Amino acid sequence: MKHYDLKGLRLGDTAAESVVNYSAQEAALESHLQALQDRHRELVQSAGAPQDIADIKLQTARTLVNLERGEAAWPLGREALDTFIRLEDFESAADACDVLFQSDQPDSLNALGQGIWLTVTYPMDPELSVALLTHVINETPDDADGAAVAATTALFLADIRASGSQRENLMFLVSQTLGTVARRHGKVDSQEAFDRWMERLEIKDPAKFLVRLRNVVDVLVQDNWWFDREVLQAKLPVN
Repeated sequence: MKHYDLKGLRLGDTAAESVVNYSAQEAALESHLQALQDRHRELVQSAGAPQDIADIKLQTARTLVNLERGEAAWPLGREALDTFIRLEDFESAADACDVLFQSDQPDSLNALGQGIWLTVTYPMDPELSVALLTHVINETPDDADGAAVAATTALFLADIRASGSQRENLMFLVSQTLGTVARRHGKVDSQEAFDRWMERLEIKDPAKFLVRLRNVVDVLVQDNWWFDREVLQAKLPVN
């Protein structure tokens, strides 16, 4: 019979290590939050540029969301969003909508809808576009068409806006997501069934699925828009 030195044997305590890792991460976030708050005060006292102040507010809101303090994150995200819209920094405005959605507050779905409108209307980082549309996919019941419309739009935006390795990675990711949506929504189990499913839902033609996406956005926002879409659309290069 072999004898083992139990004193020298250390078994990993997964639960304990998880707590330690979480505590370290939380401490790092708290430290980062303090630094952001200090920087915000400095910018306000020195009459810093509105863009810089809005950027700090958004970073602070995102950190608060990561700390699961959505209620505290919300007003900062809203203030940042209003500033970005005024400065016509629409990518940052869509990013703010993403943070507001993740803050899990009463108007978070409203924020998601407005972020999707911005990300479809204006050219911006397709990864942000895919992230916003993925929230719709995750929030939509299996028997509703909204997830299929969102996934198809995400694939479309990745195709036309991304390039190089980013395009390759996004197209693969969103294609897999669309396949998952097809299986859960239409019980699709073959390429032929997939094609029929897309035809039935009218999600092959951008002229059709983008109109359907507009309906999804309207359901999310419920006419509670925080900016004037007509004014913004009038400023587009092609009206």
